[in-house]
Amino acid sequence: MTDETANQGIPEPEGTAHIIETEYEIGQDNVDGSVGPFGFDIHNPVFLISGLSIVAFVFYTLALPEQSGAVFSWLFSAVTKGFDWFFLGAANIFVLFCLFLIVTPYGSVRLGGADATADYTYVGWFAMLFAAGMGIGLMFYGVSEPMSHFSSSMGGVAMEEGARTDWAPLGAAAGDTDAAIRLGMAATIFHWGLHPWAIYAVVALALALFSYNKGLPLTIRSAFYPIFGDRVWGWTGHVIDTLAVFATLFGLATSLGFGATQASAGLNELFGIPLGSTTEVVLITAITAIALISVLRGLDGGVKVLSEINMGLAFLLLMFVLLVGPTMVILTGFADYLAAYVQYLPALSNPVGRTDTNFMQGWTSFYWAWWISWSPFVGMFIARVSRGRTVREFVVCVLLIPSLVCVLWMSVFGGVAIQQVVMDGYTAAQDAPLELKLFKMLDALPLAGITSLIGIILVVVFFVTSSDSGSLVIDTITAGGKIDAPVPQRVFWCIFEGAVAIVLLLSVGGLSSLQSMVISTGLPFTVVLLVMCWAIFRGLQSERAQLR
Repeated sequence: MTDETANQGIPEPEGTAHIIETEYEIGQDNVDGSVGPFGFDIHNPVFLISGLSIVAFVFYTLALPEQSGAVFSWLFSAVTKGFDWFFLGAANIFVLFCLFLIVTPYGSVRLGGADATADYTYVGWFAMLFAAGMGIGLMFYGVSEPMSHFSSSMGGVAMEEGARTDWAPLGAAAGDTDAAIRLGMAATIFHWGLHPWAIYAVVALALALFSYNKGLPLTIRSAFYPIFGDRVWGWTGHVIDTLAVFATLFGLATSLGFGATQASAGLNELFGIPLGSTTEVVLITAITAIALISVLRGLDGGVKVLSEINMGLAFLLLMFVLLVGPTMVILTGFADYLAAYVQYLPALSNPVGRTDTNFMQGWTSFYWAWWISWSPFVGMFIARVSRGRTVREFVVCVLLIPSLVCVLWMSVFGGVAIQQVVMDGYTAAQDAPLELKLFKMLDALPLAGITSLIGIILVVVFFVTSSDSGSLVIDTITAGGKIDAPVPQRVFWCIFEGAVAIVLLLSVGGLSSLQSMVISTGLPFTVVLLVMCWAIFRGLQSERAQLR
């Protein structure tokens, strides 16, 4: 791309980087690239660097499981203890930035230009935002997280044994069950509400703005053109996209690891299939094979069909649990839990002076890193279906629609499990390990065998769609924004997503190793997202200048 092309039509504020105001065609050296002998698009170093690094990582973890396990454990401890304040502070900035866009004139900018029209109706768009909010995480944590926070917040005692916190003065006094329920649900909603969806909104808005309004390729580096200019087509951009690949891959691997352990626990509960790493490896291998079939069938014939099946099953399971459980208690609790979320939000999001270190580091820091790792994946999906929306309606809907879906899911599944303890004295779900809590909760309801089987199917299909969609996103990033890169390249990423999940589960730390890697890759990508906020602001400034 020449300097003349890059600068055409640009009002350049003093001391700022150039901003593209008109569409342009990327030069041959930036996107077209070449297709290698194995069908790989090797247009720039991103694919080679990230691909070879992942292959080396897999072999290292398999060859030295003890050593790698120790390294992963050290990473998790070092990052969560040293940077917990950074994760919490950054997530707060993302929420405030989104709220700023809603209430300022920048919200009137339309994605795709002033004359752009929406590609989808509100109903269809909301349905896809709803789909983006569903995943293995909701299946794994739908019961386990509300129950965990409810149990450990009773008595106003911190997550760390013996330590007191601010929670008691806030309402969770000793023996106050109602306050413990409200605090437990507020803590859960905190991890699934505005903060994570603000993270997704930042990435999705950046991709949509610079792709639809500036004519840049649909890849992470494009968002940084206002700051770095033509350097985004060089090593600066290569580093940004490579970090995005690592973050996405380890975020996906973590989700696949959670899915495998939960599916294994469910199969053991229903059919007596032995627990252990062998079952989990067989599950990941089999499901990755199914994902490969989905990859070869393409987006419409593969992931779209599976997503529609999964959404139907998830809705049926949700309605079943709502109707056979204490329906009115759950429905009234939904509003009360939202109120509790608002009440406790300042304390939960405060990064300073906290003594509840296990909650802040083991839960919140991990969650924010996990969400950040998933942000290129979900952000690209949201961007691709949001052309024609104003920034204001985009941010409002991306923050609210999926957040409410997550809150409803947690309120129903977590609410039923908690009421089983409070009303019936049934503590099986409370006493079970995290991956088994969902099935123990379903055990106390009618048709437990059928609903548990549906739960396993949901985990498996979420696994498949996540692997397929994730390989598409990574493929797009490593191909410089192409959405029609060679299929063998997508197959490569699909296989190695499963391979990374397997080797991390086989390492000494197991699921802890997965959490360690998502925390470690999420840390540098948090910096990327913070800079992205400034790039979005610069891009919106130029769009507003055009409208004057």
